[in-house]
Amino acid sequence: MRSPAKSALVLAVMVALSGCAMSATNDAPAKVASVQADAPHFKIDESRLPHLGAISFADLDPSRSACGDLFGYVNGKWLAANPMPPDQPYWGAALIFVERSLAIQRQIAEQSAADPRATGVEKIIGDFYATGTDTAAINAQGVEPLLPRLNAIDRLRSVADIADYLRSAAARGGGFIFYFGAAPDLKHSNNMIADVNQGDFGLPDRGYYFDADKRDQLAAYREHIAKVLVLSGVPQDTARADAKAIIAFETRLAKVSRSAEQNTDWSFYFNPVTPAAADALTPNFPWTEFFKSQGMAVPAMFSLAMPEFQKEFDRMLVEVPVDEWRAYLRFHEVDRASPYLSEPFVAEHFAFYSKALLGQKEMKANWKRVLATINDESGEAMGRLYVGVAFPERSKREMEKLVANFEVALKARLENLSWMSAATKAKALEKLAAFKVKVGYPDHWRDWSGLETSRASYYANVAAAEAFNRRWDTAKIGQSVDRTEWLSTPQTVNAYYDPTKNDLTFPAAILQPPAFDPDDAVDNYAKIGAIIGHEMIHGYDGEGSKFGATGNLENWWTAEDAKQFNVRTGKLAEQFDQYEAMPGVHVNGKLTLGENIADLGGLNIAYDAMRIATAGTPDPMTDGLTRDQRFFLTFAAIWRDQYAPQYQKMLIATNGHAPSQFRAIASPSNMPAFDKAFECKKGDAMWRDPSKKVSIW
Repeated sequence: MRSPAKSALVLAVMVALSGCAMSATNDAPAKVASVQADAPHFKIDESRLPHLGAISFADLDPSRSACGDLFGYVNGKWLAANPMPPDQPYWGAALIFVERSLAIQRQIAEQSAADPRATGVEKIIGDFYATGTDTAAINAQGVEPLLPRLNAIDRLRSVADIADYLRSAAARGGGFIFYFGAAPDLKHSNNMIADVNQGDFGLPDRGYYFDADKRDQLAAYREHIAKVLVLSGVPQDTARADAKAIIAFETRLAKVSRSAEQNTDWSFYFNPVTPAAADALTPNFPWTEFFKSQGMAVPAMFSLAMPEFQKEFDRMLVEVPVDEWRAYLRFHEVDRASPYLSEPFVAEHFAFYSKALLGQKEMKANWKRVLATINDESGEAMGRLYVGVAFPERSKREMEKLVANFEVALKARLENLSWMSAATKAKALEKLAAFKVKVGYPDHWRDWSGLETSRASYYANVAAAEAFNRRWDTAKIGQSVDRTEWLSTPQTVNAYYDPTKNDLTFPAAILQPPAFDPDDAVDNYAKIGAIIGHEMIHGYDGEGSKFGATGNLENWWTAEDAKQFNVRTGKLAEQFDQYEAMPGVHVNGKLTLGENIADLGGLNIAYDAMRIATAGTPDPMTDGLTRDQRFFLTFAAIWRDQYAPQYQKMLIATNGHAPSQFRAIASPSNMPAFDKAFECKKGDAMWRDPSKKVSIW
């Protein structure tokens, strides 16, 4: 199953920055101490890095008020003065962190590519960067690197041929129709099992195939399919007919797929079956044969999630004509490879996926796109070099101290909950005591030996990495869970909670000013502190609350406590349902509920931790603002984002994070401390009647 890790920020979900979707294991681990000595020869020119600046209260908009519109009051002037760059579908303060991380990575990649003696991870990074930025060579090759796969598709003549191609594609890391990988057994979270569930579509969510308000995107997708097929050598008339058939093909799968909202329930991702039972479910695609084709022993049990989807896929093997299967496979092989092929393929990929779907006006610079590939395919290799030049050890130590303070604050909140029974409370505290915190970078680094890259072909390097990563992932099946592994990379500007390991991870790239300053004891509570609290509460949100202290999917609630929890979270969902992001387009309170629970609880924990840390000290009244006022203003400033309309519309339909302007106001409006800090009163837009204020954790 895809990892149920929950993240604090939306940007890592939608920005092609890192390989956070790529799992990790523990092949011949290297000690961190030796890794820190790996990178001193990299010279980082600070003048080439974007300036992060600091949150300035000179940006407050005097035409608004905190009680009327906290988001606009804090961020309106800044957003007006910092328009969205044309190569971005959205922009905000957090994206400057991303730009800084990328600028550091660029210098590492440039120096690795220029070093003829580079070995190990430096050679991998250098080969990727050199071939990816050699556009002349890429253009000269055209579609040629993909011809062996396209020729293989052209030779498909039967159901058996199609099944064999699907198996071989999965083995090289480029599977179709369904997702396959290693994942923790949700009932025995120390064990890694094989996991199969529904795959992705060409469009972001099943609703794009049916919803009336998305017909334009569906039509644009049909045109995109035809254009890609033509670029690959298909005659135009044939390409248009094939595009129509491919849309019908994907629509059939979409009908039996789960939506983004439905997929917030992770219990649906776990369906343990025997291979014999799975073979009976899909007789045209036997799973015993599939596992053998992946170079692994047939497991005694694996998770075959979304069985209705799998049954429909099996029926389609025999009911869909072979020529339509060939068209489907050809399009998706070319579409996936397009970012690594010649300029016409790259341009068409951008025109649909970035411009038409997201509203991005201009393509990102090639070096950024190449770094996105590096992070997708060899992210931890880059991370190993990144931390050597970008993350001081003092930041790691101070962050660990800060997290420990938050654990104290959360413990106190759990102990003092009025609506939870002693039995459930004891389980909640047991889970807190078992939290593991990861800061900066992994304790052990992944071994990349065995990944062969060269200066011959950008696409060949990508294909080699995909196959290498597939073998690595498959090797974890049947093994114990490596609890030291990271689902993110150190250079990723994000943070996450993983319920199957009950751990919190804070990568190096987010632990920098102004989000985190080891010398800024108080303001850290509202900045990185709100994110620390957010990740902790993911352990107790709608999905995290279904996992126990060891990471198993289990019910540790009494029936009455679960009822009380659902009533309170239901009120929060209703609050977000009322927010109108665009004319006629409301936030989906159920889809975003997990993140909203984490925001609300996290801000309360951050406030408590700040009050505990400053107890008995005088209020400094900095910039004429009380400590509490600065806390809420600083929190609102971390959400200063703006979106292209198409991008925001897609987020609302598919993403578990609400738009930032609502994340900035929803949690404070539920806190009496906010009303007191700014003397908000009935009639103010941010004021909520005490009976309607939501309090969960």
